[in-house]
Amino acid sequence: MKIAFTTTNGSMIDQHFGQCESFQIWEIGPDQASFIKSVTTEEHGADEEDRISARAKILSDCAIVYTMQIGGPAAAKLVAQKIHPMKTNTEVSLPDTVARLQEVLRGNPPPWLRKAMNKGQVTSFEDAE
Repeated sequence: MKIAFTTTNGSMIDQHFGQCESFQIWEIGPDQASFIKSVTTEEHGADEEDRISARAKILSDCAIVYTMQIGGPAAAKLVAQKIHPMKTNTEVSLPDTVARLQEVLRGNPPPWLRKAMNKGQVTSFEDAE
């Protein structure tokens, strides 16, 4: 699954969702993890609502966003697009976070994570209609 991280240097999750200049996108599974690309958050619109919408749009193919801080309106916008926000509250190691996530994926992931893993996949005939 694709996961976005707010980071200034690629080694620490150290940015606020609404203030970061870019997101690092990773493809992460139980046995592999690889950096895919960095996407820049250009200024979109004059207000916070436009900026949040633009950020959610560029992350639309991600299942999870790891960020140091995120406001309620931004978190709600992500959840509405089936992107799960994960707030760290402090600076944390990006590689350590990836390793812990992989460990959880190899075990019995919680329901919210299983749902995130299936983002974008049709799980039944009814879902395809």
